[in-house]
Amino acid sequence: MPELPEVETIVRGLRPTLPGKTIERLRILHADVLRQPRREFSARLKGRTFESVDRRGKNIVAHLTEGVVLVVNLGMTGRLVWARDETPTTHPAVRFTVNAGPALVYDDVRRFGRLEAMNETEWALRDRDLGPEPLSSTFTAQRLHEDLSRSVSPIRSWLLDQRRVAGVGNIYANEALHLAGIHPQRSCKSMTEGEARKLHRALRRTLSSAVENRGTTLKDYRDASGNPGDNASRLRVYGRGEEPCLRCSTRVCRLVFGNRSAFYCPSCQPFGSGVTA
Repeated sequence: MPELPEVETIVRGLRPTLPGKTIERLRILHADVLRQPRREFSARLKGRTFESVDRRGKNIVAHLTEGVVLVVNLGMTGRLVWARDETPTTHPAVRFTVNAGPALVYDDVRRFGRLEAMNETEWALRDRDLGPEPLSSTFTAQRLHEDLSRSVSPIRSWLLDQRRVAGVGNIYANEALHLAGIHPQRSCKSMTEGEARKLHRALRRTLSSAVENRGTTLKDYRDASGNPGDNASRLRVYGRGEEPCLRCSTRVCRLVFGNRSAFYCPSCQPFGSGVTA
């Protein structure tokens, strides 16, 4: 957390009001969230005006004047919010004072997120390391099957690799695999074309629905206005270990591999020939 739907929701909340605002002052309260020295970060951003704000994978990508790009990865508990009276920030790390309206604050309880100010060339190199956007037209079922056929990794682990697919994290990987009827430990190479098509549809449906519901708030996530998302009540397996599957009533199982919990229904997602022990 946050994943594609949460970051997309924050970006959509910032897009109407952030462009046109100029950074007049920066206050760095916790420099450990920066990928570069604080002086360099401040010097690149101070006096620059926001031109646009977009999303790439799990990153908020803001383009400013003079070719400056501010990239914000929210880590596990980060959020980028307008510091209004009704939107308290409990763990502010970086405060951007702009020329009009409230300050923009990067708030992060655990401070696993990272901020970096770079130029367009530096960002292009970083962008190239990320996989395709799962909701884009370039992410096809055929491409997914071809990419899967070259890996023996467990499918859940493969989906979490941002070099393979950008923006998918543990919540939506588990949800999409359940919808597609695929066990999370199935080997990628074992996927048939039909299963790849099912997974492709499931990923797009799961992510699109979560975006419509403004993301999943389990604990810390809030949008740019400080409001929680509405998608948590719609999760079918994630975090529901020992509860009945909403499709068949079999108990949902939890297993740990790759240092992450996976949730699945043993009836809807049976083991296949490509399972790793």
